[in-house]
Amino acid sequence: MTARLTWPLALAAGVLAVAAAARAALPLPFTTVPVSMQGLAVLLTGGLFGAGVGAGAMLAYLALGAFGAPVFAGGGSGLSHLFGPTGGYLFAFPLAAFTVGRLAERGKPGRCLAGAAAGMALLHLVGLSWLAIASGRSLSAAASGLAPVAWSDLAKVLVATLVLWPSAGVLRPRA
Repeated sequence: MTARLTWPLALAAGVLAVAAAARAALPLPFTTVPVSMQGLAVLLTGGLFGAGVGAGAMLAYLALGAFGAPVFAGGGSGLSHLFGPTGGYLFAFPLAAFTVGRLAERGKPGRCLAGAAAGMALLHLVGLSWLAIASGRSLSAAASGLAPVAWSDLAKVLVATLVLWPSAGVLRPRA
């Protein structure tokens, strides 16, 4: 049995999932990038609801935060978050959700793993590039902030894969 949602409900669920995941942010003293569950929520939103709705939910999330809703990490909001050091990670959310949704749409274990890994890689690629530019540091220096979160992000990829594999397509919205 499938529990398909309408696309507006799926879009809202994706926004709420990422906003809730952002509330549990753990700041690290040696980097401006907090550890949060947002990456996992982005991967699951794209994988569970599909590429289009996943990317749309992330765009709606960014718009809400830009206009003042406290949805970013630690309850932050506003353009200063979007264009600050962590803005690259935020701007990568729609791309990552779309990628996971597209790759994991058939629910095969390898595709779910590839989608989750590609989504997480995109988050880091865009986020670290932006961080390097925003901080005036080289990409290799900015990447030093990756080491402390690499294990938790690997765990997020594995959790996303284990959730998406049996449930890919189950919550895909109907037209």
